[in-house]
Amino acid sequence: MRSLNRIAGRSIALPLSADDIIEFHLARLLLLLKFCGTAGRIDGLTKMAKLDFFARYPDFFSVAKAAVAKDEGESEHLSSSATHTVESAMVRHHYGPWDKRYYQVLSVLEAKGLIVVAKEGNSYRITLTDLGSDRARALSTKSSFADLVARMKDIKKTFGAMKGNKIKQLIYEVFDAEVGQRARGEVIEG
Repeated sequence: MRSLNRIAGRSIALPLSADDIIEFHLARLLLLLKFCGTAGRIDGLTKMAKLDFFARYPDFFSVAKAAVAKDEGESEHLSSSATHTVESAMVRHHYGPWDKRYYQVLSVLEAKGLIVVAKEGNSYRITLTDLGSDRARALSTKSSFADLVARMKDIKKTFGAMKGNKIKQLIYEVFDAEVGQRARGEVIEG
């Protein structure tokens, strides 16, 4: 990943993906903490990653939301009519969908004073600082983030009260073919 201020000298003929820009990931995680967290915090890396999975894979979120709404416990699977909307790819990891760049992105957010990461027992609590909260609020007013913010509010409403492990189990149950059956490290396709 590269910072926007480091790509100015590169040829405009070279392809550039938002997924390659660290600020894209920084902004998304700031918004995730603000809109999917409780009081600007998320307890646990697993929960953060699973909520981020639904933010990045809107079609998967729609199916999981419908599955949670069903009281019978019957799961739906991603239909072949999905639009394959993926904002940024994740890979199959031991603990469900994961992005190998999380540690780098969280380190940058912490170094910039936007978050605090604290060990709580066997877990980590990720909390927005006042500066981080201000930056997330400013990002949320941008029209380019409007759809993402709306989806994150819906994600919080649907999964905010669940523990990370419960969300991980739901993902493996509902998306067995799409996530659970993939080899570790393999990209999850929308």
